[in-house]
Amino acid sequence: MRRILLATAACAGLASAAVAEPTNIGIILGFTGPLESITPGMAASAELALKEASDSGKLPGGITLAPTRSDSTCIDAAAATTAAQQQVNTQKVAAIVGADCSGVTTAIANNVAIPAGVVMISPSATSPALSTIEDDGYFFRTAPSDARQGEILAAIAMEKGIKEVAVTFTNNDYGKGLADSFGAAFEKAGGKVLISAPHEDGKADYSSEVAALQAAGADTLMVFGYVDQGGVGVVQASLDTGAFESFVFADGMYGQSLIDKIGDDINGKVWGTLPGVEGEAADKFAAYAKENGMDPTGTYVPESYDAGALIALSIAASGSADRTGIRDKMMDVANEPGEKIYAGELAKGIELAAAGTDIDYEGATGVEFVGPGEARGSYRVYEIKDDKAETIGYR
Repeated sequence: MRRILLATAACAGLASAAVAEPTNIGIILGFTGPLESITPGMAASAELALKEASDSGKLPGGITLAPTRSDSTCIDAAAATTAAQQQVNTQKVAAIVGADCSGVTTAIANNVAIPAGVVMISPSATSPALSTIEDDGYFFRTAPSDARQGEILAAIAMEKGIKEVAVTFTNNDYGKGLADSFGAAFEKAGGKVLISAPHEDGKADYSSEVAALQAAGADTLMVFGYVDQGGVGVVQASLDTGAFESFVFADGMYGQSLIDKIGDDINGKVWGTLPGVEGEAADKFAAYAKENGMDPTGTYVPESYDAGALIALSIAASGSADRTGIRDKMMDVANEPGEKIYAGELAKGIELAAAGTDIDYEGATGVEFVGPGEARGSYRVYEIKDDKAETIGYR
């Protein structure tokens, strides 16, 4: 009888383990708002990494990871904060992939995630101001700071012989931070910013903004805005009036939706930058993404995969989905020393990390955290030709 009872108890234990509640991981991105055309690819990429980790069956205690989506709106800090509170307090997420835009990311970090001790990994919040928030080690990002993007944009512009520019930027933390970074680097290199003016998102007409920018006298317009909002409106108005001969886009302006909306008029008139790498990490991610029906070149798609993967690997290394444990192991799994782990190799990475073996997650973007938990990163340089963005190099 005792053997029967023990066997019954064991079976009950197995059944309980099989139906254990999954561990929720928040996905807080701008499903509506100025980045809504690129957000589906970002979310799907992060969720691909979480699924890969869960399907491995190697997470400690048989943990599975369940993504729970919330809309950051990208622009409404109050709405983003409310969404994060629901994720943290009701969904009980172990960690968060997100947010996306810098302003809402700062709001969530300061008002919700850091006070609650929840790791955030943003794949796309690039404001230099995020480098100095008091985060107690809970904030990370897989995209490099705009302090670096501004320097790269300035260097390329000078190499192309562009000595005078007009700058328009979306009137928020992201736009102002990037405009300041670029302006300082460009003028240090000998260039001149003839005008640097903010624009508001959501307007139907940008003709007055374009008139003021044109009056400054530059042939080239730097556009530090959003692909689905004011940035594209400024570009369309500029093309309609012939105000500028060429345009330079930062990362927030990258997306096929802009090319499709404007049409042939934009071909041959734009170059720009967005985070991206070449080499083994990029090649392996491209193959893995295509196997899973995803476009590996989508804006912040590689960075989103890395954010999800790093959370899973930190859970493995810490031995549980404890929020503080995830924080404490993040730098260990992301950086040297250790065996290199690439996209599509999470089962291997989880097994090694869970066993206490050092790993060095390279992932999709050659992840290396520097300073306060942010990516060193590199940038893809592209031109718009024949109705598509063609890569012309990396910096």
